Amino acid sequence: MSKASLYRALPSTRRVALVLHAITNHKGARAMYAQRLVSRGGGFRAATLMTWPADRLAKEVVRLNAETPQDELELLQLLYVDLEPGIQITFLDAAGVAHENGVMPEGLEPPYAAPEAVARGAVAVMERHGDDGAHYLQVLARYASSAWPGLDTQIAER
Repeated sequence: MSKASLYRALPSTRRVALVLHAITNHKGARAMYAQRLVSRGGGFRAATLMTWPADRLAKEVVRLNAETPQDELELLQLLYVDLEPGIQITFLDAAGVAHENGVMPEGLEPPYAAPEAVARGAVAVMERHGDDGAHYLQVLARYASSAWPGLDTQIAER
């Protein structure tokens, strides 16, 4: 599997929407992203950036690729767990994993399902969600492969 950023594989409009959501809904995100832009140089001042409308700041963050790898992981989680949990719900239901609206219980220990159940989940996601489902599965395989045994094999077979 390529090590290219799965976050950056998303269309820029989707990345802007994710950053915008983070800026408008998470305390400290505006200041954090403003500081990232300042640290890149180019004449930005934090005080000025803090006055920008949230959508303008989000567009600039994405345009300059100011997101860190940790930001990317958090934004992907925001996408697939909080904002658009449908793919995760499909996967968890087909794999027989307990969840509430796509959110697994805190105490659940990996691996979350047997390889056969993971395979059922992967097939269901691909059938119902196509390319978006494939992206979701790649995200799971990249960031939580040990929790989903056999997922890499399922992805390779597709």
